[in-house]
Amino acid sequence: MNTYSLIDSGNGYKLEQFGPYTISRPCSQAVWEPRLSQESWDHAHAFFSREGQNKWTFRKEKLPDMWHIKVADIAFKISPTDFGHLGIFPEQRAFWKWIQSTPIKGKRVLNLFAYSGGSTLAAAQAGAEVCHLDASKGMVAWARENAALNHLEKAPIRWIIDDVFKFLGRELRRGSRYDAIILDPPSFGRGANGEVFKIEEEINKLLRSCRELLTPKPLFILFSCHTPGFSPLVMKHLLHQNLDGLSGTIDEGEMLLEGSTETFPIPSGTFARWQYAG
Repeated sequence: MNTYSLIDSGNGYKLEQFGPYTISRPCSQAVWEPRLSQESWDHAHAFFSREGQNKWTFRKEKLPDMWHIKVADIAFKISPTDFGHLGIFPEQRAFWKWIQSTPIKGKRVLNLFAYSGGSTLAAAQAGAEVCHLDASKGMVAWARENAALNHLEKAPIRWIIDDVFKFLGRELRRGSRYDAIILDPPSFGRGANGEVFKIEEEINKLLRSCRELLTPKPLFILFSCHTPGFSPLVMKHLLHQNLDGLSGTIDEGEMLLEGSTETFPIPSGTFARWQYAG
């Protein structure tokens, strides 16, 4: 099975399938007990722990440096990192499917804090012209590899490595406008030249800049994050206040890691989504 699935969770961990490999990683939300037996968990190919220090351990042999899976009809390179990440946030897959279904063919889409490019590639598959921005040179390179895996290396995608506010300021001065904006800001981050980003201090400025970059009749803003305290209602309030005066609707909720019907979904961040209703 060359895809992703949540197999089980509990006791502060989650058991996931990434293509041919099962992996156990920490999950602070999973305070319930696992559904499966300890034996099932012990048969995982790899285990990541943050107790004492970040550490991978392997049941038999080390995982390969990289392999490929497909999620929401998008191919991804998977590669274990020293932080326990693998190059994909599968709780976003419902958004990738939604983006693929939106009428964005020929429209301009801006993806901020774009990581390995799931939303960028979903928009490109739907025929959009995409601007992909991330402050990490390594992650932009990773996203470009994912684009090649999906035969989108010649798609109209701008690959930008920059601090988000410096880039947004330049776009505003140029008169650039976008029909849709996607953003998944971190709780804390650093720009390409060490600029500090703290979401509590910067989010209103960021959303105001996003509004200024919208076309007169934009399609949507999709805003997600993993910051504790940013509940769905907080996210809705932020969009409502910063998009005041634009005709549209807002829905909000939790992002979920999901498996089979017998597996508890894991809350994995929150979102608010504004859609034009003019």
